[in-house]
Amino acid sequence: MNRRQFLTATAASGMLSCLPESAAATRVTTIAPRLKPPLIGSQLYGWGQYYEREGRDLSAHLDEVLSALRDAGYDYAEGSLDVAHPSHNARFAERLKKKGLRPVSLYSGGAFHVLGKASETAERIAVAAREAAKSGFAILNVNPDPIGRDKTDAELIIQAEALVELGEALRTLGMKLGIHHHTPELANGAKEFHSNFTHCPRDLVGFCYDVHWVYRGGIAPAECLPRYGDRVVSWHLRQSRDQIWWEDLDTGDLDYAAVASFVRANRLPAFYTVELAIEPGTRITRSVVANHARSRDFVKQTLGV
Repeated sequence: MNRRQFLTATAASGMLSCLPESAAATRVTTIAPRLKPPLIGSQLYGWGQYYEREGRDLSAHLDEVLSALRDAGYDYAEGSLDVAHPSHNARFAERLKKKGLRPVSLYSGGAFHVLGKASETAERIAVAAREAAKSGFAILNVNPDPIGRDKTDAELIIQAEALVELGEALRTLGMKLGIHHHTPELANGAKEFHSNFTHCPRDLVGFCYDVHWVYRGGIAPAECLPRYGDRVVSWHLRQSRDQIWWEDLDTGDLDYAAVASFVRANRLPAFYTVELAIEPGTRITRSVVANHARSRDFVKQTLGV
């Protein structure tokens, strides 16, 4: 199951419910007062992959996943924003709270690049986010839809305008927008990746820094953080060894100790979301619960949360 299929499935199930670039990130990005970092969460996408391997449906076992996260010391679970059924986002918040977790962040996609429709995309997401904000969610991480080719300059401008529109709408709700990226946005010299930031003000369009996806696209933390660290509103964390995703968050290709040092030195928001996704070649030796417990320990030891 890929990310797009997961978004569709979880929403349908009702379970989830141009500015100068600084040389060093010193500006603290604030989130709504109801949420204060540091907080550590887990992205449900990886859980869905583990359950699928076992022939089980994540939506039917969501409560046991939330209980496992609570017991392992996590603060929240990040699910998908339900755009089609906004009220489902409030239901998801209630399920989190009943298990001792907090509503913190949600994830979404959307076609922001289409002339005449991009604003509609932003509006639909904002409507759904309104219900989420009422329930306490404060961060919306959005990955603009890839289209199987590089987006044109005109399409990227349309996309930037729509992202600013969404960021403005979220700000009125007390929420922050974080732009997430996969490798399509990092093709062609990371043209789309950079465009999403250079054409949008940082106070409206922030950065959900998925450290491994950006690294896989060719931009290491040592390059990315000094340039865009002051945009970070949230994080997705994963590790690899020899370029293959590792089953838990541990030592490997990415130096998370160096990331932690930069976060502390520059006072970046520490909303860390562990995402233990699986790909061909990932070696699974433990249960999904054990891997998340080990990852929680790694975040505490390495990132100090």
